[in-house]
Amino acid sequence: MHTREEKLEAFGRFLDVLDTLREKCPWDRKQTNESLRPNTIEETLELCDALMKNDSHNICKELGDVLLHVCFYAKIASETNDFDIADVCNQLTEKLIFRHPHVYGEVKADTAGEVTQNWEQIKLKEKDGNKSVLGGVPDALPSLIKAYRIQDKARNVGFDWEKKEDVWDKVKEELGELQEELDRDDHEKSTDEFGDFLFSIINAGRLYHINPDNALERTNRKFIRRFNYIEQHSIRQGRPLKDMTLEEMEHQWNEAKAAEREA
Repeated sequence: MHTREEKLEAFGRFLDVLDTLREKCPWDRKQTNESLRPNTIEETLELCDALMKNDSHNICKELGDVLLHVCFYAKIASETNDFDIADVCNQLTEKLIFRHPHVYGEVKADTAGEVTQNWEQIKLKEKDGNKSVLGGVPDALPSLIKAYRIQDKARNVGFDWEKKEDVWDKVKEELGELQEELDRDDHEKSTDEFGDFLFSIINAGRLYHINPDNALERTNRKFIRRFNYIEQHSIRQGRPLKDMTLEEMEHQWNEAKAAEREA
């Protein structure tokens, strides 16, 4: 691993290259916050993909791409004297110090749970109490992640189940209400109840320390692997996938499951 001096030197060299590109490259010169935004989203998702695969090589690569975007936005802002990368780093450092009084202050917290108990209160103090508990949840978050964050923020101020096991009664209640609306064939109310059911399942995952987005993505990847196994079988047989019977597909699906267990 590199020394602190080597890390600072590498970061300085990167900033020098970014400055040069912004000045001399036609593409880099024309970029704005708005034009970079879609690429930022794409780079962030590519990093998330590498993280899910635990692919160290690509994690390193994608972290670099995300870092480029962070510094690029700061570079654009510096050109209008709004802020620069030093301001970004200094604000982040001050925030980290303020949010960790158990490290930099007199507050005692020996476990991660004790740290998170005060997290939302600390963040509210940063906003002088003018921001609501849920106000920090970005509107643009994907709905599944947003639900988890909403529940987690509510938990941090005491709005939560006393016993995690009690959540299953709520899950069953929401499932029953969903089934009732489906039986009535009321699409609007069924949609509402389906949302309530999903919200309760996400809540259950949170209470049992299971991140629902990670869990669902694991299942997505598992389904893709097994479905690809079926598709490859049909290719080897020279048959279109649509010509396979459901029974044949289920047989190949179970073969794929068995192969995963043996791996």
